[in-house]
Amino acid sequence: MVKVKKMNQATYASFLRRVKVAGEVIRSRQEEKEGLLNEFDAECKRFFFGKISERSLAATTVRVNKELARLNKEIRQAISSARMVSAKVTAFTAAQAPIGYRATLSGISGGVKKLVKRKAKKKTVKRKAKKRKPAKRKPAKRKTTKRRKR
Repeated sequence: MVKVKKMNQATYASFLRRVKVAGEVIRSRQEEKEGLLNEFDAECKRFFFGKISERSLAATTVRVNKELARLNKEIRQAISSARMVSAKVTAFTAAQAPIGYRATLSGISGGVKKLVKRKAKKKTVKRKAKKRKPAKRKPAKRKTTKRRKR
């Protein structure tokens, strides 16, 4: 009997859920970042019109910069997570490549997998450093000056 590949739907669904979660995290952090920048813009306007002091604006600036750095880090992590999961999804779906069968009068023929060509990894060759022997040096000749007789 011929055996046909069957995709594990639960695994595929979990991959898709993980990608969706990463996308939602990215979207929510971007909205949070936009709100933070709008608040800071309002603070700058308040400073411009003399409602708050420069010291207060400086403190707000430090706080906003820390928060922006945190949000950027979380966005980058979510992007990285989505990239890794999407690579797994690509490999998972590529493994589902169909096996060719043909129906003939004598029965079913085929069933040979097509080999997927993969790029060979380049091997890095580490060359051994040759130990150099210290060069033999001739003793330095001293310059002698003739002494004058007095």
